[in-house]
Amino acid sequence: AFFKLPSDSFKYLGWCDIEDHDVRGNQLRCPRVREAGPSEEELFFRGEEHTLKKRKQVTDTEKWQRKLQENWENCAELNLSFQDLGDHYQVENFKRILQTLIRVEKLWLVDNSLTDLSAIRLPRCRELNVNKNHFTSFKQLPKIPQIQHLSLAENNIMTLSGISDFRHTPLESLILKRNPCEFQEKYRQLVFSSLPNLKTLDGIPKLPEDCSPPDIRFFFKMCTIL
Repeated sequence: AFFKLPSDSFKYLGWCDIEDHDVRGNQLRCPRVREAGPSEEELFFRGEEHTLKKRKQVTDTEKWQRKLQENWENCAELNLSFQDLGDHYQVENFKRILQTLIRVEKLWLVDNSLTDLSAIRLPRCRELNVNKNHFTSFKQLPKIPQIQHLSLAENNIMTLSGISDFRHTPLESLILKRNPCEFQEKYRQLVFSSLPNLKTLDGIPKLPEDCSPPDIRFFFKMCTIL
């Protein structure tokens, strides 16, 4: 037999939609931020029309109050992983929130089926984890000028093209495990030559053999004066 839990009528609501609390976004470490649930037609089809009574038309004043309650602008550390962004409107709302993270320093976006965040800027982000997404290029990552630790494991990055964009950032550690580019010939040498300030790649510190040997062509261009 199917039994409804007391919380069933709230399962498609965000915390901002629940009355009588003063919790703000910057107080939450792992909030659920995807927009609430299926259409009314789908809810009727599922036999979940009881959740509709909690939905109501939102006024401009309530929208402003919600923005104040979200308070994403003051988040310094935030985990937005595993959001199950199955619909286009949920992805758009997710990106709207990312655009407000002007003070975030540590951000986790693991397993969200993300493909392109190039329009997003995270000016203070020092640590970013976007493991298990669908990025195919470094060009699809957000703008992260202060990045120190970047984890891109289990994406679909084919080549190292674009990695030099991080040359002028304080990037110290990079994880590219289980990306196709990891199988490129002289992979570690190529990464460290593109990022001379990098200290650790895939959890392994920079080794002497990771330093590219001098280009032999350079010596043919030299002349010796006796």
